[in-house]
Amino acid sequence: MSFVKAKTMPGVMELLPLDQVSFQRMLGVIRSGFERFGFLPVETPVLEYVDVLLQKTGGDTERQVYFAQSTGSRQQGRDPELAMRFDLTVPLARYVAEHERKLSFPFRRYQIQRVYRGESAQKGRFREFYQCDIDVIGKDQLSLQYDAEIPTVIYHVFKELQVGPFTIHINNRKLMVGFFSHMGIAEKEEQTRVLREVDKLDKRGRGRVIETLTGEGFELAADVVTQIMDFVGMKARSNGACLQALKDMNIEDASFQEGLSELETVVQALEAAGIPEENATVNLSIARGLDYYTGTVYETILNDHPSIGSVCSGGRYENLAGFYTKTHLPGVGISIGATRLFYQLKEAGLIDTNVSTIQCLVTRMDAELLADYLSIAATLRAGGLNTEVFHRDQKLGKQLKYVTNQGIRFAIIRGQDEAERGTVVVRDLANSEQFEVAQNEMVQAIKDRLAKPDA
Repeated sequence: MSFVKAKTMPGVMELLPLDQVSFQRMLGVIRSGFERFGFLPVETPVLEYVDVLLQKTGGDTERQVYFAQSTGSRQQGRDPELAMRFDLTVPLARYVAEHERKLSFPFRRYQIQRVYRGESAQKGRFREFYQCDIDVIGKDQLSLQYDAEIPTVIYHVFKELQVGPFTIHINNRKLMVGFFSHMGIAEKEEQTRVLREVDKLDKRGRGRVIETLTGEGFELAADVVTQIMDFVGMKARSNGACLQALKDMNIEDASFQEGLSELETVVQALEAAGIPEENATVNLSIARGLDYYTGTVYETILNDHPSIGSVCSGGRYENLAGFYTKTHLPGVGISIGATRLFYQLKEAGLIDTNVSTIQCLVTRMDAELLADYLSIAATLRAGGLNTEVFHRDQKLGKQLKYVTNQGIRFAIIRGQDEAERGTVVVRDLANSEQFEVAQNEMVQAIKDRLAKPDA
């Protein structure tokens, strides 16, 4: 008999159980953080209609879409009518337009689901990955205070994730568009193309971006490109100093002034919310490549791992749902790339992947005591402790090795002596300690140990 080789396609993250536990815990921290700020859960289908999904989004994303087609449709030569979502923002726009009359505005939702992109296979890049999104959608208008609330949520989530030092970089596209107009780049399409190139500055470097903007397809004057590079590379000792430097440029373009005012409002609100400047910084090179962003934009970088790029990004979109409804539905949101974030944290050794969801394992010392073991397990579970019973005849040493390999903290041991005394021996693998306790006191004794902060 021949076997098909068991393998996964490149660009997916398939985890072993203890790694999956750690990943689920990370998602749990993100979920609870979103809920703490008053966001409600939403899920949308993996598949969307092509004409819904591929409304103009810009950038490279829509060239990485996976299309879905039944065998029958393909044999009949029909074009695919379904595609797999490449982000959660476009499906959200469809969702809000479709359910508009049933929703309360401002509509605040979080969504934690997989998305799919035809990325080239390389380390740290994924074709299937989790995104964790929050968005606030307004009806007719949406206060700029929400533009500040979004990075405030992310600040608290990332602090709780304990990912090390991080910075949320903030900019406003209106500011950049206004500067381009001031430099003589007046056509909207050309402004968008320049924005996309500027957004690649961290990946490609200053030299290659300059080469692109002065070369065929753009042919911008060298002095104009130099001024653009100097503008987006502006450094200041503080957010306030950066805003003042922008004011001192005395650029009268309406878009520039509007973007500057909005950016100042967001910075002041973040300061009032107690967000430190080292965690939320104005960065004029942040553009975001997708066309639907119209104002505030964000990108989050892990300071100790800058090479991986942004792990959390988003911004303001004035009317993304305009493709699906006449109602004006402005929004602002941000997305954590959870799969990429977990991968990098694991690579850096910042994730503990030896902690199980199983808290206790009842060992098997004597086949005649099976009823005792099942009773002990039932007591532990009734007390709220996740418990497994070992059902193989093996020496205690091998059972304890299993406990260690599975990341389980407590091994519950009962032999004939303990049965006669009505006790169990609890071995705490986290502290290399063990103690004997009455069965009716067992649950509380274990909970007391779990409650200790240094455990």
